[in-house]
Amino acid sequence: MSAYDDRPWLGRYGDQPADYEIEFPDALAMFRAGVERDPDGVALQYFDGSVSRRELDELSDALAVGLLASGFSAGDRLAVYVQNVPQFVIAMVATWKAGGVMVSINPMSRTRELSYLLKDSGATVLLSLESLYGDVAREVVPDTDVRLVLTTSELDFQTRDDERLFAGTVRQRHEGTEDLLEFAGRYRGQFPPPVDLGPDDVAFLTYTSGTTGVPKGAMNTHRNVVFTAQAYRDWVHAGRDGPIFGVAPLFHITGLIGHIAVSLLVPAPLVLAYRFEPQVVLDALLEHRPTFTIGAITALNALLDAPGFTRDHFSSFTSVYSGGAAISPTAEKAFRDATGIQVHVAYGLTETTSPMTLTPFGSPSPVDPTSGALSVGTPTPNTVVRIQDDDGQDLPLGEVGEIVAEGPQVVAGYWGKPEETAANLPGGALRSGDVGFMDPDGWVYIVDRKKDMINASGYKVWPREVEDVLAEHPAVREAAVVGVPDAKRGETVKAYVSLRAGTEVTPEELIAHCKERMAAYKYPRQVEIIDELPKTVTGKILRRELRDQVP
Repeated sequence: MSAYDDRPWLGRYGDQPADYEIEFPDALAMFRAGVERDPDGVALQYFDGSVSRRELDELSDALAVGLLASGFSAGDRLAVYVQNVPQFVIAMVATWKAGGVMVSINPMSRTRELSYLLKDSGATVLLSLESLYGDVAREVVPDTDVRLVLTTSELDFQTRDDERLFAGTVRQRHEGTEDLLEFAGRYRGQFPPPVDLGPDDVAFLTYTSGTTGVPKGAMNTHRNVVFTAQAYRDWVHAGRDGPIFGVAPLFHITGLIGHIAVSLLVPAPLVLAYRFEPQVVLDALLEHRPTFTIGAITALNALLDAPGFTRDHFSSFTSVYSGGAAISPTAEKAFRDATGIQVHVAYGLTETTSPMTLTPFGSPSPVDPTSGALSVGTPTPNTVVRIQDDDGQDLPLGEVGEIVAEGPQVVAGYWGKPEETAANLPGGALRSGDVGFMDPDGWVYIVDRKKDMINASGYKVWPREVEDVLAEHPAVREAAVVGVPDAKRGETVKAYVSLRAGTEVTPEELIAHCKERMAAYKYPRQVEIIDELPKTVTGKILRRELRDQVP
C-alpha cells in the first residue's frame, strides 16, 4: 500500500465534501447561468467603461454569428493576441458559442514565436490589437492558416485614455483586416445556432513557456475549466464579496481561470487595466475596490514598492492569493505587514488548469522547520498529489521527489504531440517537473524545479533554499540562484541579487549572511548585484537567462 492511499484530509477544506460535484457540463453553460442570475450586473470593468453581462452575451452572440458566417466551424481555433482588455473575454465566449477552441497568445510574442503558435494550433481566425498586427502579425499571417483577421484597440470600451499607458496610441486600420466591433455590429441581434459542447471538448489551448524545447499547447477542456473555477469560488473565496481584479495576464492560465472563469461562474465583475503598471493598478484598486486577486508575488511586491502605496490600497480585499512564482516566508510576512492581509498560496501549472494545491482560505501556510520552505497548500478536492522518484514509484511522506498530480483539472494532453503527452502525462497523471515533499498532514512543499538542481561536489543544492535565505537580508529585494561551472566543485552556487531602494550591501556581506545560516556546500560562492532580474510576463524569475550569461 502506498503512503498516499489513506489520507482522510485529502480534498477536505472545512466542512466541504471531498467528493466535489462539477456543476456544469461545459464553460459556456457556466457563463449562461451567470447571465441568467445577474443579467444587468457588471461583467467587465475597464477604466471608466463597463460591459454588463447582458451586453457581453449580446456581443459574443453577434461575434459567434459572424464567425460562423465567415466559415468558422466546430473545433476550429481562434487565436487571441491582445492585452487585458474586454475584447479578450468577448472573443473567448464567442468562440465557445461557435463551437470552437480559443488559443491564448502572449502579447509579448514576436514574429518567430507568433508564427510558431499560429502554425502549431492551426488557428483560422486571429484577434489582434491593431498595434500588434502592424508591428508583428502582419508579417506572420500570410504563411499560416489564418483566413480572417479581426483587429481591435485598447482605446475601446473606455474614454479616459491614461497617458501612462496610452500616450501616443492612435487607431490603426490595416488592409485585409476587420475591426472587431464593426464586424460584430453587422450581426447584432442575431443568435448562433445551439452548440453541442461536452466536458471533454477543448475550451482553449494554453501554451507552455517552452523552457525545455518548443512550447506545447495544453488542451484545457471544459471540465477542467468548470472544476477549477469552482475551486476558486469555493475554497479561495474569489468573487464572493465583490469584484475580482485582473492583475495576472489573461492569456496565462492564472488569468484565464483565477480571473475570467471564476468571474463568469460566480458571477462577479472583473476589473481590467490593460497591462500591469504599478501606479495605474494602485489607482484602479482605489477606484473599483476589488475584493479578490491572484498574481505572482513579484507583481504584488511591485505594488508595495510603488510610490504612494498605502495600506488603504488593499483595504477592500478579503482574499489575496499568490501563484505562478515561488513565495518565501519573508515575502509572505512583508506583504502581511504592509497590507494587513494574509496572502495565501496556490500552486498549479498550465497542465493543471491553474490550481492543484491551495492554501485553505483563512489559514496561513505552515513553514517547514528543516528547509524553511512555505507550503503551497493541500491538494484541491478530487485531486491526488503524490511524490515520486525517477522511476515513478511513490516515496514516503516527507521525502523529496517529483510532484505528480491526478484530478479533474489535469489536461487531456498536448495539442498534436502524442509523444510529449505520453512522457509528461502517463496514464493521465501529470509529472510536474517540480521537486517537493508532502508532510503527514497533507501540506505540500516545493523545493525547486527538477532541472534547476545544482550538483556541487556531489551535493544537491536547491536554488530556492538559497534564495529564501538571501531574502531574509533587509537589503535584498529579489534573488535568483543558479549553478555555474567550477574547476574544483564541478558546479558551484552563484546568486544574482537586486536590492531594495535606498539600501547598500556588498557581495561579500551577502555571502557571509548565507554562510552563517547554511551548510558549507550550499552557500553561494559568487554574488552579483544587478538592477533587475529577468522575468516572464507573469513575474516568474528566469533562471535560464541568468545561466546563459555565464561564459
